[in-house]
Amino acid sequence: MSENKKILLITRPIAPPWDEASKNFAYYLAKNIAGVEINLLTNGLVADLPPNVRQHPIYTSNHLSWMQRARLLKLMRIKKDFDIMHFMLTPNKLNAFGFKTFVKNKKARTIQTIATLREDLFKDSDYADMLFADLIITYSDYAKNKLNGLGFKNVKRVYPGIDLDYYFPQVKDLAVLKDLGLEEKDFIVTFPGEYVRLGATDDIAQMIIDQAAELRKRNIKILFACRLKNDPVAVAKKEAVVKKFTDNQVLDCVVFIDIFADMAKLYNLTDVIIFPVQNMRGKFDVPLAAVEPMACEKPVIVSDLPILKEFANEKNSVTVHAGNTQELAAAIFDLQDHPEKRKSLGQAGRKFCQEHLDIKKVAAIYEQIYQKL
Repeated sequence: MSENKKILLITRPIAPPWDEASKNFAYYLAKNIAGVEINLLTNGLVADLPPNVRQHPIYTSNHLSWMQRARLLKLMRIKKDFDIMHFMLTPNKLNAFGFKTFVKNKKARTIQTIATLREDLFKDSDYADMLFADLIITYSDYAKNKLNGLGFKNVKRVYPGIDLDYYFPQVKDLAVLKDLGLEEKDFIVTFPGEYVRLGATDDIAQMIIDQAAELRKRNIKILFACRLKNDPVAVAKKEAVVKKFTDNQVLDCVVFIDIFADMAKLYNLTDVIIFPVQNMRGKFDVPLAAVEPMACEKPVIVSDLPILKEFANEKNSVTVHAGNTQELAAAIFDLQDHPEKRKSLGQAGRKFCQEHLDIKKVAAIYEQIYQKL
């Protein structure tokens, strides 16, 4: 029954805009698998999906609130229809209990994809209750090795995939530059992270304040491309950052971008991407905000967290010590001064993505898994 296998991806709402890593991955995975039937959980119907993809519009909002999570119980009516149930939500004690008790089909095979282990929230002993599938897929060797060490043997590492036909090097769009109040002479440095999580915002802000005179001299503009997601905590953090810049008279060095529909275009406006995070709590082990720019041949500056070594090396990126704002500034200035280094790092980053993160290759791995499970 290989070609008739029916796979249910249990995810957050799969719906545009494509601005969130986990749903983006599920969407592109579905678009690139042809040999099985893929079933998606949507909010309304999504256009431009291949004929082997079926949609189940069980959600009424794109925001995965507790009300929307409760709508996953609708799967109880149809769970018997699937050969494989692929759980792609980051596991916790509550959703694992709900999935095992109400959603899991005893006759279906099961997969859990683990984007991150959330070691900040869970003890090693917690994973025995949360990880229940026939196959566990991790996004990193770091997580796979951790689970193997805890006695889990049914673990396979598969990197998340990105669409290299969308994320590829392009010339800067001058019209978009103008819309953002930028000029061709500006050297653009973008932080595509988050205001509250990851611990990078305050470090970047302090670097801007400390280096404002040099940034102006070099025509460097720092872009905060951080989505607010209607999160009042993130909104408050952004307001605090704006006030800090205002008080220190450095707003002219900064551009804020809350929503940008075409992320590939944004990355291609940029000369350097920075991802100087202090932690990766709640983020993919392989953060798409760092590797998508690499696919666009952009040099990336990352912090020295062990998990980031999964994709960052001396050939394709620059590493600085987490929290060291002077190192961050020096790395930016060095890349501005050495365009050939920027080019070399960018090309190596694109090559890494082609070898390890191409959604077509990743989809082929998943299809093989589905067929054999």
